[in-house]
Parts: sequence; C-alpha cells; structure tokens
Amino acid sequence: MATAVVKITLSASRDIPFNKLVLSQANVRRVKAGISIEELAEDIARRTLLQSLSVRAVADAEGQETGMFEVPAGGRRFRALELLVKQKRMAKTQPVPCVVREGGLGEEDSLAENVQRVALHPLDQFRAFQTLREKGLSEEEIAARFFVNPTVVKQRLKLAAVSDKLLDVYAEDGMALEQLMAFTITNDHARQEQVWESLARAYNKEPYYIRRQLTEGAVRAADKRAQFVGVDIYEAAGGVVLRDLFQHDDGGWLQDPALLDRLVIEKLQAEAETLRAEGWKWIAVAPDFPYGHTADLRRLNGETVDLTDEERVSHDALKTEYDRLEEEYAQADELPDEVDQRLGEIETALAAFDARPVVYNPAEIARAGVFVSIDADGELRIERGYVRPEDEAPAEPSREAMGTRLLPASRTVRSSAPLSPSAAAILRSRMPRGTRTMASSRYRSASSPS
Repeated sequence: MATAVVKITLSASRDIPFNKLVLSQANVRRVKAGISIEELAEDIARRTLLQSLSVRAVADAEGQETGMFEVPAGGRRFRALELLVKQKRMAKTQPVPCVVREGGLGEEDSLAENVQRVALHPLDQFRAFQTLREKGLSEEEIAARFFVNPTVVKQRLKLAAVSDKLLDVYAEDGMALEQLMAFTITNDHARQEQVWESLARAYNKEPYYIRRQLTEGAVRAADKRAQFVGVDIYEAAGGVVLRDLFQHDDGGWLQDPALLDRLVIEKLQAEAETLRAEGWKWIAVAPDFPYGHTADLRRLNGETVDLTDEERVSHDALKTEYDRLEEEYAQADELPDEVDQRLGEIETALAAFDARPVVYNPAEIARAGVFVSIDADGELRIERGYVRPEDEAPAEPSREAMGTRLLPASRTVRSSAPLSPSAAAILRSRMPRGTRTMASSRYRSASSPS
C-alpha cells in the first residue's frame, strides 16, 4: 500500500498595522552589512515593500495573544519602515504585508531567511542594468535607483557588452571577473574571442597580459604624439579610443596610429608655415629627429631680446610676490590650495619671461634652417638657426691656393739688388727651370767688375 504524500501548508499572510509590530530579539543579524537603512528606506519609498516581513504573535504570561507581533526575520526592512514613520513619510498605522509564522523557533526563521538566500550572480546584475538601459533609463537614473555611483553602472554595462561567448564562459566559472574586466577595453567581439582562444595555449592568463594583447599596436593617450594633437581632435577626426573603466589607463589607447601620425604631421606642417615668414632657407618637420641630428651643422649666434621696461617691472613684481609667499609658508607642512595654485601661476609667468626671443642676422637666416618637432612632454619644439655645410658662404680663394706667395712690401727683393753666390744658388733651386737663367745673369752681373 502506497504511503500518502503529506501536503504542506504555507504560513498565512496578512496585513498588520506597523504600530503593532516590534523588532524581535530572535533576529540573528548583528553585524551591519550591505546597503544602509537609509538607502533601504529610500528604496521602499520609491517602489514600496517588495518582500513581506516574517512575524510571530506576541503572547502574555498566560500564553494569550496580545495583538502585537514580533519580527524575527526582516529586521532591516522593519528599521527602514520605522525610519519612514519617523520622517512622517509613512503613517504609523500603515498596513504591512506579513507572513505569520507558528511553531518552531524565531532564531531559526531569521537564520533560514539569510542562509537560504542566494546572491544574484554578477552577470545577472550586468544584464539587468543593460535591460534597464535599453528600456530608456539613463546611467544616472539607474545609479540613483540602486544607490551606486554612475561609474559603477558604466562598468556593469561595459561588462554586459563583452562577447556573449566570453560571458557564457564567465557564467560557467571558466573565467575570473578580473579577466572579464580586462576584455572590456575593446568592443571588437572577434578580437576578444581571438585573444581568449590564444590564452588557451599561453601560460600567462593574467588580466594585464589580456590588456596588452588587446591594445597591441595601439598608442597610449599619454604618448607625446597624442598629447601634441589632443585626444579630442583625434576623436573628432573619427579615431577610436580604447578605455579601461576598471583601472587607471592614463586616458586609454588610440586605436588608429596611422590617423594619429597624419594629424601630427599636419599640425607640425601648419606650425612650420608660420615660421616661413621669418625667411629661413629650409624647415625640417618630423615628430622626432635622430640623436645628434645637429652635430655637423653650424649653429647661428643670435642676440636675445632684452625685457622692456614694462616687462621688467612685471617680472620684478612677480619675483617679489613669489619670494614673499615662499617665506610666509616656509614652515608649513602643506600649502593651502589657493597658495599652491598662485605659486604655479607665478612660475609659469616667470618662465615665459625667461624664454626670450632671439634675433638673428637676416643674411645668416637666408642660408640657415629650422627643425620643428615634438618634445618629450608633447609640446612643440622649434630649433632655429642651423646651417648645413653645403649652404655655407663660399670662402675667398687664398693667395697660396693660387700658387703665388707674395712677400710683404718691406721684404720685396728689388731687381737691381746684387745677389751673393750662395743666395743665387738657393734661388735657382726653388725656381722653375725657365727662370733660372735670369737668376744666373743677376749673379754674373753682381760678380762682374763695374
């Protein structure tokens, strides 16, 4: 004979006025965790109570019900409702949906409610945020409704946008959350899947390695070329920037190096055009020049333009102010923000005074040139006044080069002066053959009697 299956009977539920409820000492939750009571109260005020309280009737000494009910399970919800009553946002007689428990222990009810509850899988939360976004809620609205920072919402939405194939791997615990975060720096699902498949054959599966693989060939936003052009200009030209919402990325990675290089050259050439009016013979443009590119060139010596009287007064006033502030806060462990800012402004202004323009000789400018490039900080670098060997002015030929060596006037030998035999011999040895007879005749005339 088959044993009859005993049917269970669920606890009855009813609405009980809030002023008939009291918090039970049987509630096992002692340590504060999760969102605050204030945030929970705001959530209840927004969407009302989503989960009933578990209550038990309070009996007197004789075991008779008093009409009051204690709450062993749902203490945080009770405190949130209590806060709303204190704030006069809810009537103290407001009916509260409750499940009335009988038998057993209140402590067991409280423990079971918390132990049997399973936290939402992170992927479910990511996809839930994505659904809310698709239904028209902005990132800020989602953040406000769930008491999180908008950045958290952006991160969750970014995670939900990873390739479905990788999300399935994550859902089955085949990938750590930190690894999934690394894949969010690109929206290219094919590239994400390609890198994940390559990791199966790699020893290193760390998040930093995944990021390195995904950004291979990209240019960091901290690169001097990106700093020179400006990431906003690059994006306006159609460039894509990969960003990491989970780590500090120094502005991300520029995915189109060719576009960036074109923008760099265009800007450098535009800067070079402004220099042509100065009259330079040539202007070389490049993001970088090799080390020692000026080694074989002559550098022009220009004259630094002096400060005007007005500029000198401004310079001295700034220097006096700077010295006064430094002396005033010399013993301070930390400068006030406004003082630190002012000192920075003065330093910038003084540096501008020190960078005086240099004036060159126009004749020298006509044969010299300029190098236009980018310095290490992404600022424009202009190196003026270099002369190439082939542009040097031609040197006047020397008399020695022409084969004639002239003696000073005071040492010129007169043709009428007699020569001694030894002097004549020396002269003949140094003269061309056709001219030796002249020296001989002079010797003969000198040695003949008058």
